[in-house]
Amino acid sequence: MPSTARDLRRPVYIGPVNWVGLGMLYQREVQRFLKIATQTLAAPVITSILFLMVFSVAIGERANFAGDIDFVTFLVPGLVMMNVLQNAFANTSSSLVVSKVQGNIVDLLMPPLGPGELLFGLAAAGMTRGLCVGIVTAVALVILGGGTLPPHPMIAIGFLILGAFALSFAGILAGIWANKFDELAAITNFVIQPLTFLSGTFYSVDRLPAPFDMIASLNPVFYTIDGFRYGMIGVADRPLMTGFYCLVAVNVVLAILCYKALRSGYRLKS
Repeated sequence: MPSTARDLRRPVYIGPVNWVGLGMLYQREVQRFLKIATQTLAAPVITSILFLMVFSVAIGERANFAGDIDFVTFLVPGLVMMNVLQNAFANTSSSLVVSKVQGNIVDLLMPPLGPGELLFGLAAAGMTRGLCVGIVTAVALVILGGGTLPPHPMIAIGFLILGAFALSFAGILAGIWANKFDELAAITNFVIQPLTFLSGTFYSVDRLPAPFDMIASLNPVFYTIDGFRYGMIGVADRPLMTGFYCLVAVNVVLAILCYKALRSGYRLKS
């Protein structure tokens, strides 16, 4: 028998982690949103620019934070992080729901990928989309005069990654649960958007009257925006480490829930 025939029949050894499959899944998910960059990257930037223009005209310099921080400078980190979170959620959730609706979810379940590999591949791609949108949004807003160089860039990047991963995990859970676009839209409109809009994106939670300031502090999305804002302009409403530990805990809990759902095949294999 020719050696080429023997090579074709030789089984491929896969170690504890299928790195090739994981890389291909990540590449597929990234290419999926890059193919429609006008919708996935450009549209959120335009929305943020419109927000900045409207609030600049409506409020301008009449509101200051922490003494010498004008409102526009305060607003920019919130707009950037809002785009990051919403797009990280949209990437993972839409990927699963589209596969269900089109009937090709089997293409995701059949390859030799374990639940951990599926989880990390999907979440990493969602985080990548969130970071891409965040970077483009930040550059656009800074060019328009809405920001400066961050005083604590590593802190900003750290909270950016934690927030993007958290919403990517949340998107996986939503995509697993939803079988139709209507169900996914309900989660987006009634859960994700209120959490992002009511988490200090456009205002300081310290200006909220009691008990709403305490209620806002229970929102994990608030800590992503608060920590990122500290990294960008050096201003935060709550202790930085409180937000860090909260986000780490949220990521761990969501990752465990996603892993168990993927391992069981809940609403994926039935």
